[in-house]
Amino acid sequence: MSSKNIKVAKPYADAFLEIANKSNVINDLNCISAALSESKDLQKAIANPLVSSTAKKDIIKSIFSGNVDSNTVKFMMVLCDRGRIEYLDAIVATALVLAYKQASIEMAYVTSSVELSSAQTEALVEKLKTMTKAQQIKLELKVDESLIGGFKVQIGSRIIDTTIQNQLKQLSSYLGASVI
Repeated sequence: MSSKNIKVAKPYADAFLEIANKSNVINDLNCISAALSESKDLQKAIANPLVSSTAKKDIIKSIFSGNVDSNTVKFMMVLCDRGRIEYLDAIVATALVLAYKQASIEMAYVTSSVELSSAQTEALVEKLKTMTKAQQIKLELKVDESLIGGFKVQIGSRIIDTTIQNQLKQLSSYLGASVI
């Protein structure tokens, strides 16, 4: 996310959390996020300056009415009116982070060399709960085979890197060699 997107997204995310139905806010945000990530056509339509505000509103109503709270749909209508609907993805991502924080849920971004088993995932969640003293941990898992082995976890500004790739970099730095 670019710094401009963050600057635009933060005030709208704060405003959304103030008006949103507190019991459904995380579900609504996850629903919108899933729809945006699954449909490139939706992303293109709401970002296209040639598509009218009215057409964008119709698209949003047809997709989200009945699936998310009415206040959430109204909020997206306001974004259309203000010409900010193109930032919906950034606003939703920012609002999700803030909503998780309000609910004492920590987001952990995990990149591993192989897909983690459910037992490994559960053990990692328990360890992260202990480390962060959070009530809940929400994992976002990603596989990157270039890591060779191990995993990398990012929680907020803290990064835990146990990858073989990182260990090789540290070793080469220690030995004064360069890693290819």
